[in-house]
Amino acid sequence: MEITNTIHFRNLRGDIFGGVTAAIVSLPLALAFGVASGAGPVAGLYGAVCVGFFAALFGGTPTLISEPTGPMTVVITGIISSLTARDPENGLAMAFTVVMLAGIFQIIFGIFKLGKYITLMPYSVISGFMSGIGVILIILQIAPFMGQPSPKGGVLGIVQNLPNLLGNINPIALILGVMTVAIIYLTPSQVKRVVPPQLIALVVVTVVSLVFFGDADIKRIGVIETGLPKIQLPTFTLTNMTIMLVDGVMLGMLGCIDTLLTAVVADSLTRTEHKSDKELIGQGIANVVSGLCGGLPGAGATMGTVVNIQTGAQTAVSGLTRALVLLVVVLGAAGVTQSIPMAVLAGIALKVGVDILDWSFLKRSHKVSLKGSIIMYGVLLLTVFVDLIVAVGVGVFIANILTIERLSNMQSETVKAISDADDAIDLTPEEKSLLDQANGRVLLFYLSGAMIFGVSKAISREHNAIKDCDVIVLDLSDVPMMGVTASLTIESAIREACEKGRQVIIVGATGKIKKRLENLGVLSLLPPHHLMIDRKEALQQAVSLVDSLQMNTPIS
Repeated sequence: MEITNTIHFRNLRGDIFGGVTAAIVSLPLALAFGVASGAGPVAGLYGAVCVGFFAALFGGTPTLISEPTGPMTVVITGIISSLTARDPENGLAMAFTVVMLAGIFQIIFGIFKLGKYITLMPYSVISGFMSGIGVILIILQIAPFMGQPSPKGGVLGIVQNLPNLLGNINPIALILGVMTVAIIYLTPSQVKRVVPPQLIALVVVTVVSLVFFGDADIKRIGVIETGLPKIQLPTFTLTNMTIMLVDGVMLGMLGCIDTLLTAVVADSLTRTEHKSDKELIGQGIANVVSGLCGGLPGAGATMGTVVNIQTGAQTAVSGLTRALVLLVVVLGAAGVTQSIPMAVLAGIALKVGVDILDWSFLKRSHKVSLKGSIIMYGVLLLTVFVDLIVAVGVGVFIANILTIERLSNMQSETVKAISDADDAIDLTPEEKSLLDQANGRVLLFYLSGAMIFGVSKAISREHNAIKDCDVIVLDLSDVPMMGVTASLTIESAIREACEKGRQVIIVGATGKIKKRLENLGVLSLLPPHHLMIDRKEALQQAVSLVDSLQMNTPIS
């Protein structure tokens, strides 16, 4: 059966089974991310419900499961911490407003069809960024994993307070945390196919904590509010508006990247092609609703999506089913979740952080590319210790500069200026003969490939190397694209040649290349018959011009 973006009920059994299974996978992660963010477990549940339902309803990837993810949780954690420090009374409400802003930006990205551009980032930058987020998520779990309150100051605060945390470990909490991680890692693959190990760990370790450590002093979730959420109206102050807008763009961009990368995974499993711009609009609507309901921001989740597809889902009905199952949990979750130890949720989130790390590329990046490896580790460190936006900005800038340099060097090799028949350019026997007849008085200036701005130096270098000649044949036949910088360099070379009394013939300038030269006023410098299509005919005319000049006869 063909999988489409239209919701239908022809695969109802598979979609319901996939949705229920995905809900079971999502529950412990939603609780863990809610606690880790500082907004509370119910915020994680509301996020899972709202993002999951509306992204499935309006998105462009039928089998995608959307929910709060590790990367999104890391970013919103920093936003909540920053805004509550600035305004303790309204900080959390402003953080939910940032979630709404992120959704609005995602809708804008989708409307303007920017989906295909958002993931056009070098892999070394994406790898470093995601691995950095994984490291942050791991570091944020250290304190609750050891039964301690998290120090202020985010990652740096935790790193600086490590000696104090290690000196005041709550042994019971640590035991429960270690048990959680051990169960997740050691659950046999046969069992994993039936029940997610995170849920097993959540239930088993919580029961152990109640049976053996019921009276111990360990932090638990406690009673959470049930029922429908209270609407969070947009809240902001003029002093914080700029920060909130920047945070909204950052959160929205991360959600787009996270979602579209997961959508590619879904495509590979279902052999379909997602609609990236529609998906961004769906994700944006979902995050706006989640922010209004006091939920965490979300994105496409790889684990939930893979489980959803593997259990038979084919349409968005599975995503809707998953959200409705979680809504039932939210409406009556108080008695079920209040006894869960914080150390258990920290263990679950810690495992997510470890999974986010790009182990495959970390192990072999130095073998693939030393420069790529340096960029990846640089972005990782900047992500962890400086700022997410700075990390991506610096990484993309450096990676693009190195790429442009490499492309420019390659393209520069295609810029050739020859006055005799050699092997620098693939010439026909007739063209070689014509160059020989000119005795060095005709210069063939050959360009090929995309003329990006980095090639302008090579054009200038070859032009400056021109010695004495009477006619320059500028061959643009193999130039599909000519940037502004290269165009201006070519214009300068043509104007200089004309000022020195040299004849210039342009070959192969058509379409946008010709239009660019017309706009620069280059073609008005030349006689109309000096704009030609065929190189051999241009060389024939050049030789005729040379002969006419040597005989000192008027040139027609």
